[in-house]
Amino acid sequence: MASKEAIHRADLAVARWFYDICIPLNAINSNFAQKAIDAIAAIGPGYKLPSYYKLRVNLLRDCKEECRLLIDSYKRSWSEIGCTLMADGWTDNRNRTLINFLVYCPRGVAFLKSVDASDITKDAKTLCSLFCEVVEWIGPHNVVQLVTDNAANYKKAGELLHERFGNIYWSPCSAHCLNLILKDIGNMSHIQDLAQRASKVTIFVYNHVFVLAWLRKRDGWKEIIRPGATRFATTFITLKSMADHKLDLQAFITSKVFFDSKISKTVKGKEVSAIILDNKFWNDCLLTSKLSGPLIRLLRIVDSDEKPSLGFLYDGMYKARKAIKLMFRNAKRMYKPYTSIIKRRWDRQLRQGIHCAAYFLNPHFQ
Repeated sequence: MASKEAIHRADLAVARWFYDICIPLNAINSNFAQKAIDAIAAIGPGYKLPSYYKLRVNLLRDCKEECRLLIDSYKRSWSEIGCTLMADGWTDNRNRTLINFLVYCPRGVAFLKSVDASDITKDAKTLCSLFCEVVEWIGPHNVVQLVTDNAANYKKAGELLHERFGNIYWSPCSAHCLNLILKDIGNMSHIQDLAQRASKVTIFVYNHVFVLAWLRKRDGWKEIIRPGATRFATTFITLKSMADHKLDLQAFITSKVFFDSKISKTVKGKEVSAIILDNKFWNDCLLTSKLSGPLIRLLRIVDSDEKPSLGFLYDGMYKARKAIKLMFRNAKRMYKPYTSIIKRRWDRQLRQGIHCAAYFLNPHFQ
């Protein structure tokens, strides 16, 4: 067993290496980091790192071959247990429309290819032809479902693909659908108004150094989460974060520091003070965060790489709607505006036979 001093020296040696050439600190979280250290430790003292040339040529070639063998093992499992074809469309920083094709099976995910679709008409027939080409390469009998985003042209292309290959079903991206549900709820007028008021408080706190400095001295203070531009769930996470900071913000607004400051006399200071001292604002923040909680938990499940989520979606959507109804004590007038949004997206996009089958076959619910 190594002494604490020896372990500290080893840690310092790794740290200096990272700091010297600005290696991103999250590289230490790589699945291969500890394996590399263990392999070196197994050799013992005297191990010399590979040369620049060896890393660039020989070892790269060996890793490529290792990767090829891994993908070949995936391909063998496709014919045994089936696989899912995923088409991920996105736009790069040069405004090119790219479609990435990936194949998922229980053994792992394999990247197939990326297609530059900038100069093609992305109607249903053209997309279907593109999907058919990829399906033929994988093997039509190996593919169980095609997963794309929820655009109408992709949905129609999926239907055309199913007409050609009866064993392949189209399914929308569950994470995208859940994000759209949260977007629809976030677009409700009272939620928008609440988010705007919360944003005013956040901007006020982070635009005034002495306010932030005072708050950061509070025991257990954590930064307020601010909404992201493309993730609709962050609006609700922000409201939950705001509710968690209620006592700290009210303590500041009622403190002598704020009362004696010039900013307390300004229009913005008075406006933010009124928001923070408004109990209805805090009740609405708490209610909205509870309302979105089941959907955000389900979003984290389907957006995770830890385990297959297909078998949990059907049950998750049912529980989310049930939780919202219970929150409003089954008062239909209160819960209907929210559950109707969920039902509309579920019926139009997510209600697929494959989700029901996956739920039925999931051992977790047996």
